[in-house]
Amino acid sequence: MLKIVSSALALLLVFSHGAAAGESEIRAALGKMDMTATMIRPSPVPGVSAVATPQGVFYISDDGRYLLQGPMFDMSGKTPKNITNNVLLDELNSLENEMIIYKSQRGNHVITVFTDITCPYCLKLHNENKVLNDKGITVRYLAFPRKGPESAVGRDMQSVWCNGFKTKALDNAFRNEPIPQIDSCNIDISKHYNLGLKFGITGTPAIVLEDGTLIAGYLSADKIAELVNK
Repeated sequence: MLKIVSSALALLLVFSHGAAAGESEIRAALGKMDMTATMIRPSPVPGVSAVATPQGVFYISDDGRYLLQGPMFDMSGKTPKNITNNVLLDELNSLENEMIIYKSQRGNHVITVFTDITCPYCLKLHNENKVLNDKGITVRYLAFPRKGPESAVGRDMQSVWCNGFKTKALDNAFRNEPIPQIDSCNIDISKHYNLGLKFGITGTPAIVLEDGTLIAGYLSADKIAELVNK
């Protein structure tokens, strides 16, 4: 674990003059690197804020002097827990109206899946939706076309998300059935894709648990249920 942390974290001097703690200092520090913050939240470390940017999550001292890039682990439990993505949860949940949702009637656990309709393991996970629902887990989908939202797959996924019968359209797309093309609607899947990049997603499926934990790759319904019920 120490090796992981030491290789992942880089401490950089952003600017050196003293300043009062505050959001303006953090934004000014980011501006020196032509970066902007989409979300600023207090981190568990006193004097350090968690900052979401289009380039990912950073930790910045409240005086704007130091920037830390890499995962933050909570060591208080039996095993270290990566809490880096907690700051992105508000942004994730703000997209709920754009998600394709397979709702469970048996419980209140939720997972969010970044998916690609051409991904074999995404299909394998999709085929377990009923099992997940039966275990009390609602499955929410966001689009993450691996070749980008402007690709042919991205355009197909945009059409799926614009369809008036979204769950049926997604089911059909995973069955490789023809996708009715819909040019535009009030959903822009590039927002889903860009959020996925902020989470550090590079492949699909990518599963986000309710606490922000990111699971890269396929897990069985049984394993997912074990994780959400911890």
